[in-house]
Amino acid sequence: MKKALTLVLLVVVLFATGMAQEKSSKYGWLAKDSYSFGFGFSYPKYLNTNWGDYREGASGAYVYIQKNYSEHIGIRLSATYNHLRGWYGPVAKDDVSHASIVGNDQIGANLDMIYYFVPCEPISPYMLVGFGGFWRSLTNAPAVEDNTSVIDYQINFGIGLEARIGQNWKLQPEFSVHTVGNRHFDGSYATVPGGPLGGQQKAYAKLSLGLSYYFGYGEKSHLCDVYEGLGQVDYAKIEEIVKKYQTEPTTIDYARIEDIVKKYKPSEVSGQNNIPENWVLIGVNFDEGSAKLKSESMPILYNAAQILLTNPNVKVEIQGHTNNIGGEKYNQQLSLKRAESVKNFLIAKGVAADRLTTAGFGKTKPIMDNKTAQGRELNRRIEFKILSK
Repeated sequence: MKKALTLVLLVVVLFATGMAQEKSSKYGWLAKDSYSFGFGFSYPKYLNTNWGDYREGASGAYVYIQKNYSEHIGIRLSATYNHLRGWYGPVAKDDVSHASIVGNDQIGANLDMIYYFVPCEPISPYMLVGFGGFWRSLTNAPAVEDNTSVIDYQINFGIGLEARIGQNWKLQPEFSVHTVGNRHFDGSYATVPGGPLGGQQKAYAKLSLGLSYYFGYGEKSHLCDVYEGLGQVDYAKIEEIVKKYQTEPTTIDYARIEDIVKKYKPSEVSGQNNIPENWVLIGVNFDEGSAKLKSESMPILYNAAQILLTNPNVKVEIQGHTNNIGGEKYNQQLSLKRAESVKNFLIAKGVAADRLTTAGFGKTKPIMDNKTAQGRELNRRIEFKILSK
């Protein structure tokens, strides 16, 4: 069951990545505060206990309501049900056919604080910390613990992902650890040292998969404005840098490129015929020997994605380039990896994969003199070639 649940989680997360172009609220990206409710299923497992962990039949479910007080912080109130199973008896751990199976049913509530690390992204990781209480009933436990019911408390820690899969819907895979206050939690008197918080506490973990629906939004957030196009890019500075380090005439008209970048913002693209045949993404550069996109490239690439989304018939060849450091084969492979990095970014922002192809030209087409550091940096670039409109 554990392997099957892991496979389901992997498939769903990959599906969510492909759907990540959907927007999270009526405002487009994010609101300063919001409300949501959610539900899901869990797989609970003992972490430290006096009994062997009998996983067959373990299950759980939950519902919750959440208030996000800011783009990063929210409070979640949840109601949960968990069914754990353990075994005891004079048998080897790998043979529980003759052991007694102890059932552990919980109905409880939790209050957790959620912190989102990157709320502007389509897939946002988060962490949670909180506490809760629950009513617990045991079946088939030894001694006086057999069939007894008690109220107990727990401390919660967890990590998860929130991935957009629709206008207001988000997918939430989550892993959490719960340290329990009562040492009889599993149905025995003995204590087990070394709980997640130290001491004698007993604990269990949960692997969960749920859906959340955002139904209420406050004022529009401006936290993500840096990703909303090229409005905050200093065009004059970019053009000045390009002209300053251009050491010899080239066939590329940099002034015209800057005019194109200024003219074709997403809100101003009037038709696919206005898109240039060759498109140099000024400002999209890479570190030496790297295909990882730099943070300053994100606004320019986001703007490119918006233009392509506005013109769905346009197909593009993404061309990667390098400077002259390294061998020919190495640079060709590196330039192709750079083109693939840009392609993956555009796909994540919603551009269909069948509209994008990639090519690597290595060091064969420099636009600047490789004798200077600035020239080599500008040669590590990306260009678009329009294949069809």
